[in-house]
Amino acid sequence: MKAYVFPGQGAQFIGMGKDLYDSSATAKELFDQANEHLGFSITDIMFSGTDQELKQTKVTQPAIFLHSVILAKTIGNEFKPDMVAGHSLGEFSALVANNCLDFSDALKLVHARALAMQKACEAKPSTMAAILGLDDSVVEDICSDTDGIVVAANYNCPGQLVISGEVDAINLACESLTNAGARRALVLPVGGAFHSPLMEPAKFELEEAIKATTFNTPSCPVYQNVTASAVSNPAEIQKNLIAQLTAPVKWTQTMQQMISDGASEVIESGPGKVLQGLFKKIDRKFPTSSASL
Repeated sequence: MKAYVFPGQGAQFIGMGKDLYDSSATAKELFDQANEHLGFSITDIMFSGTDQELKQTKVTQPAIFLHSVILAKTIGNEFKPDMVAGHSLGEFSALVANNCLDFSDALKLVHARALAMQKACEAKPSTMAAILGLDDSVVEDICSDTDGIVVAANYNCPGQLVISGEVDAINLACESLTNAGARRALVLPVGGAFHSPLMEPAKFELEEAIKATTFNTPSCPVYQNVTASAVSNPAEIQKNLIAQLTAPVKWTQTMQQMISDGASEVIESGPGKVLQGLFKKIDRKFPTSSASL
């Protein structure tokens, strides 16, 4: 069974998507449509902007979404997923790939999500940190024993967990985690505490937009971040998507479940190869590749 996966924030690079724009009429049309909807030329920033411009959440998120979805759409009849999943933001790409969301509806949600998250980040100084070499349960216990808001946010693969929260609480937790034997406790250059209770204002804002959007019966199941299991019911998909902003991304559990449910290969659609690398951490011999025209 073919599993297609879609990356989240962090995979962006200058020049992303330009090959698609130049070589496919479908891609050009969708990119032009996106420029019109967003009210600025995101393609200018994606193809030839500065890292600084591309790094803004309100640009990064639509850029990665567009690259991932448009690549999947230009593959044409070759694109036949049996299951899909996306890491954080990538879940929106996955929901277009399995026809649960319409392209323009999903783009509106991604844009609204990015703006809401940026606003929440500016409201309170917060950050995230990568913790390497400890069991998940040790990290969870130390987070709950730390003063302030700090939670496990991204279960990326065994031995790699990202925590999220207030700046002071993150620094305290990193110190405790290092003392507990973490190989590394590295504060990340991100604008805020994604997938933590500090995203509650953004979740509240996005909830209305998600509720007002039509969710169709998908052509194949999506393994959602919140449940790490296969979901095909549109109402359930919608509910899990609302919960996603403040809930952890259970990617380790998602990969294990996809393999257990019969995934025989994973194809990553979008910039970078991060998700392929994470699957290899589950099983070194597992077949992975990048989607290409």
